[in-house]
Amino acid sequence: MNLARALMFWIATLAAVIAAIVLLREILLPFAAGMVLAYLLDAPVNRLERIGMNRAVATLAIIGLFVGGVVALIVLTAPFIGADIAAFIENFPAYIQRLHEFTTDPGRPWLRRIVVEGFGVAQQSSSELARLAAGWLTDFLHSLWSGGRALISIFSLLVVTPIVTFYLVYDWNRIVATFDNWIPAEHRDTARALAREIDETIGGFLRGQGAICLILAACYAIALKSIGLNHGLLIGLAAGLLGFIPYLGALTGLVLSVCMVLVQFGPTSTLIAIVVGIFFVGQCVADYVLAPRLVGRRVHLNPVWVMFALFSFGYLFGFVGLLVAVPLAAAIGVLVRFAFSRYRARATWPKDPAGGNPRV
Repeated sequence: MNLARALMFWIATLAAVIAAIVLLREILLPFAAGMVLAYLLDAPVNRLERIGMNRAVATLAIIGLFVGGVVALIVLTAPFIGADIAAFIENFPAYIQRLHEFTTDPGRPWLRRIVVEGFGVAQQSSSELARLAAGWLTDFLHSLWSGGRALISIFSLLVVTPIVTFYLVYDWNRIVATFDNWIPAEHRDTARALAREIDETIGGFLRGQGAICLILAACYAIALKSIGLNHGLLIGLAAGLLGFIPYLGALTGLVLSVCMVLVQFGPTSTLIAIVVGIFFVGQCVADYVLAPRLVGRRVHLNPVWVMFALFSFGYLFGFVGLLVAVPLAAAIGVLVRFAFSRYRARATWPKDPAGGNPRV
């Protein structure tokens, strides 16, 4: 009964968090972003504090390095990415015209069948994804410019988020201790074990999957650029960063790259095969080489569960939902596994007369 009450406490806490997101989603963006950054930056701040640095100074140093790194990355990459985006927008009508010429060429009926019929389902799915993405973008822009109802704006993102991050990182240990004291003493060990598992799951997935996305983005960009594909840098970076949603990045990059091969070189099977090989090898390396080492086997987040969480929370809560989807999905998964383990440990199953095994 005590364990059941402890589990109910965590479920109620999770429900309260979701309810707060629903009620306050219009003003939560800088605070949610600050919470995510604070969670990611707390570990290096703790390391600096352990070697003798004052926590406030360590917090300022880590946040300063993070902001400086982001600014430097933007300054270094913006000219190349901006020029690539501008060239893509300028040439987009020509690309569409060339694809239309290929699909209407009577000498290539197989290509027409692939593009017109084979991509029919993909077009419908893309429309659904486009509507969903448009909803996220609309919600994001609305939250930025929502007038007197919300404090969220470009100014708040640039100013409020670092302030929230600083105070959360500085008081992180105190906040954890406060939550720990709220839990009754008889349930504290169970709650701490669940919290540690949730922390390991979230931290392992975010750090590991983030590293995998950056590695894949660099590899895809270099590989596509090396074969002379127009906008290969932009396509590779987009495919790698979208890889945070399992398999979406590779599929998106593959479709865009094949279309670019068609409009740039024509229907050459050699280059198409090379593009397919690039993304096939990249996904295999991510799944079987990088993921076991960077994410780890203890991170129990099924790719299907991650995709469902990202799409469902993004649909329900907009851009804020995307920020909290993985942490909430990890917490829900840990609590559900704990509930089933306790239920199976306490349940008394009827015995099978033939073999003595539990019969359900």
